[in-house]
Amino acid sequence: MASQFTQRCKDFAWDLFDGLTDPYNRQRNLKLAGGAITTVLFIMLFIIFWWDTTPDDFSPVQNANHVAAERQQQIVTGYVSTTTLISLANTLLDKPGGYLSNDITPPSIWMDNVPNWEFGVLVQIRDFSRSLRNDISRSQSQSLEDKDLTVAEPQFNFNSESWLFPSTEGEYRKGIKALESYLTRLSETELDDAQFYARADNLAAWLAIVEKRLGSLSQRLSASVGQIRVNTDLAGDPAAQQSTPSPAEMVTKTPWTQIDDVFYETRGSAWALIHLLKAVEHDFLDVLKDKNALLSLRQIIRELEATQETVWSPMISNGSGFGFLANHSLVMASYISRANAAIIDLRSLLSQG
Repeated sequence: MASQFTQRCKDFAWDLFDGLTDPYNRQRNLKLAGGAITTVLFIMLFIIFWWDTTPDDFSPVQNANHVAAERQQQIVTGYVSTTTLISLANTLLDKPGGYLSNDITPPSIWMDNVPNWEFGVLVQIRDFSRSLRNDISRSQSQSLEDKDLTVAEPQFNFNSESWLFPSTEGEYRKGIKALESYLTRLSETELDDAQFYARADNLAAWLAIVEKRLGSLSQRLSASVGQIRVNTDLAGDPAAQQSTPSPAEMVTKTPWTQIDDVFYETRGSAWALIHLLKAVEHDFLDVLKDKNALLSLRQIIRELEATQETVWSPMISNGSGFGFLANHSLVMASYISRANAAIIDLRSLLSQG
């Protein structure tokens, strides 16, 4: 039996050798191999183009109505914002291709635009869940934290690139499950252990985080062409100090290998913010009207919606500020800076009596 197996292995080896050395067989095999490789590459490219698309927008209010009807829950203050946060997290995991930031296999390992877009969305999910835990769900600084939000918030801060034991997707789904539990308790009007306080100070606290995020993104986008900036770290306070000295002028420039990364991270962050701000418009409507700030919020949304326009260029170009070629980063920075300035004005309106 062993000798028969050995002989078959030898016969197979000789057949393979003949196929490679015989001119006719070698040409045929090379054509077959070339056709197979071409087919695989075509399939990979199709998958890449399919996965490299921004998920569809959704209406936070309509989405909340659908969820409430499906779960037979009552829509209360905060229901729209919470369901929007859950929907953003589900979209991050269940969009075409799923969550790609931690993938180590082709074709997703060759894609960097989608992972950067995902990270932008993830940052907004983290910030809103943190604000929900620390401010919006609490009546005052000495009140107890919500039991579900204390689980959800750290889960979304888990390593975004872990692919094995535990996986990022598994940890984020635990956060989604905790948010859904909070949503269920929030909608039960006969209970009062889950709350969403739609107050001006709570909204202003979250917007303060958004302001810093957009300010950072704007600076990174603008640095695509390189800038000499005056150091204003200690401006406005003559007694201010810092741990280590820094020069009076600094040259900042985003490396060319990271320009498209920052661009798509910004698009993802803006995409998530658009939905969260629309949800906030519904839940904080009375506060916004009372502060005469509703139109300011809508203007912020409009500025951010402009960042989602289709990019017709096959790549993110980095022309100079007034050069012949476009600079997509500077265009994006313009919209982000205007939205950031509007958020500063909105926070000022909310702080007024």
